[in-house]
Amino acid sequence: MDLLQAMKTFVAVVDAGSFVGAMDAVALSKPAVSRHVAELEAHLGARLLQRTTRRLSLTDEGQIYYQRCKEVLQAVLEAEAEVGAATGRVQGRLRIGAPQTFGALHLAPLWGRFAAENPQVTLDIVLSDRVVDLVEEGYDLVVRIARLADSNLVSRMLARTRIVPCASPEYLAARGTPAHPRDLARHDLISYSYWAAGDVWSFTGPEGEVAVRTRSRIHANNGDTCRAAALAHQGIILQPDFLVYEDLRSGRLVELMPEFQAATLGIYAIYPTRKQLPLKVRRLVDFLVDALRRPAWAADSSPGA
Repeated sequence: MDLLQAMKTFVAVVDAGSFVGAMDAVALSKPAVSRHVAELEAHLGARLLQRTTRRLSLTDEGQIYYQRCKEVLQAVLEAEAEVGAATGRVQGRLRIGAPQTFGALHLAPLWGRFAAENPQVTLDIVLSDRVVDLVEEGYDLVVRIARLADSNLVSRMLARTRIVPCASPEYLAARGTPAHPRDLARHDLISYSYWAAGDVWSFTGPEGEVAVRTRSRIHANNGDTCRAAALAHQGIILQPDFLVYEDLRSGRLVELMPEFQAATLGIYAIYPTRKQLPLKVRRLVDFLVDALRRPAWAADSSPGA
């Protein structure tokens, strides 16, 4: 029995809450996952898990062993990081999370170069606009676009993005061009469902902050969908410039109310606080900072980091 692999499998089962859920985390089939846990229990002479048809739960012995396994596996990671730092060699699996649109447009072209520069690293990339729990879901690093609140996580800014209200010339010709945020009440709006402020669109202008409660014709949980609707002349969107910059430069979309500025958000690499950051994560952070130093959507801006 490979004791370390068995410990990894056991921890994955507990974290996932099922044998099936642990399969992806350890890249094993369900029979192999079950076998590892059974062999571990036989090796220890103790039952670690209570199994029912509906759920798994830890025994008292299992709870103690689970905590010790977590400590041992973390120590192994730190030992590998120390050796890697000494030799300059980077290896292992990196689980990375990123927003769907930003990940597809601006990060996807980078992964091939990072993989070529670090051939011993395996990348597991997950695109989702949902705010994930790094620790609970096993991410080494996530890219997040937000105004960050204080937390026990470590972050490094990669770039900035400006949120822009815009619409197609055809829509504006038919419905008129809003001159003030209050004018949005008579327009068709296309809203992003995950916008932190919900249906409230806020702007800063000559009179200070103006907040407008909107009623949208179209809601979508994906920025590409909002953009497509705007390009089809269906209304006004409030989207980041990293998504619409080419449309604005070409004239397919027109920025509205330029004297009223919406939010500017940071694009951050976020990773859990650790006593010693693994070299593979440090290498990835440095790579992203360099790659996004002069982003395409803000070619004249200073480096974001």
